[in-house]
Formats: sequence, C-alpha cells, structure tokens
Amino acid sequence: MSFFSKKPRSSSSSSSYAPSAPSLPESYDQRGQAYSTSHQSNHSQQQQQQSYYGQGNGGGSSYGHSGFPPGTSPDVIRSFVMVDRDRSGFIDENELQQAISSGYQRFSIRTIRLLMFLFKNPHDPLRFGPKEFAALWGCLGQWRGIFERYDKDRSGKIDLFELRDALYSLGLAIPSSVLQVLISKYDDGSGRRIELNFDSFVE
Repeated sequence: MSFFSKKPRSSSSSSSYAPSAPSLPESYDQRGQAYSTSHQSNHSQQQQQQSYYGQGNGGGSSYGHSGFPPGTSPDVIRSFVMVDRDRSGFIDENELQQAISSGYQRFSIRTIRLLMFLFKNPHDPLRFGPKEFAALWGCLGQWRGIFERYDKDRSGKIDLFELRDALYSLGLAIPSSVLQVLISKYDDGSGRRIELNFDSFVE
C-alpha cells in the first residue's frame, strides 16, 4: 500500500510523522471498541478498555517511557515496553513483529521490513523508537478499519473486487490490469480464488 504515489484522504491523526493514512470508516468506531476520548485518569476504567490497533488517542500515563507523542494510549506504550527487553528505547524488526502481531493476525517479516522502511527512524533505520511505533500503530488501525469494511463476508480475507473497492476508498483508482498483477503475487497455484489476508493487504 505504500508504493502508490497518489495520497489518500488526509487523516485526522495529530502525528506529523505518519505517512498519509486513510480516514477511518464511519462504521469503524461503532464496531472497534475504541478508546474514550475523554481525559479521565481513573485507572480502573483504563484497565477495562480493550486494546486494538489504532486506539491510541486516549489520555493516560507514559509509564515512565519518554519519547511517545502526547496522548499516546497506555496500551500502545505497554506493547512497546513489553518487547523492548534491553530497555534501550528502540526495537528491532523481530521485536516489532512480536509487538504488532496477535493471535489472529501475524505479520510476515517481509511486511515488517516494508513497514520499517515506510516509517523509518531517520537516526537509526534498522530500529523503531516510540515516535515511529505510535505512528505505525495508528495507521494500522485505520488500514484495519478499511480492510474490515470491505471484507463483506467476514472471512478475514478480501478478493480482487473487494481489494479494488478498498483501494478506491483510499483515493486510488487502480486499473483492472494492475490489480490483476498485484493480486497474482499471492497465487498459491492451487487454482482457487486468490484472496488476501490483512498482512498481504498491508503489504
């Protein structure tokens, strides 16, 4: 998704570090268990809120970990701190893969490397700092919202036509011939209809 020159609609994200990311679908906040935007500091309420990609706009403490943009969700910070085992304030590609993968969605190391290139730290291109991690987390949430919106059968995968509609929603009118080339990269040779999971969609 990072190889097209036309920028999608501008995001409402306050992070100037993130690439142009699509706006969230209107239905996403209703479905995504998003964090409250109120600035309540009640710790028990924060514990009840569920973690998900992109939910990084609520107030909360920084757990003593500096470098994150103001207002970064405690869950985003916690995910970073948990994999930053040497407490250097930076994570490598394997630690990033662990941080953003979950039980139902694991990102390939190829996708991780593409994301690290797209969001690269200008001072250390082989590692992510808090600023890059927070920016990536926010964009993943937006891309996940787009993916789920066009995964109409809720299979966890999208086909050629759903991919076309999803890319169009990002402001990318891709010719059918180009779409065929893109999706053919994921043909496993079985003769079955080619479908993309979220990892392939991000890539």
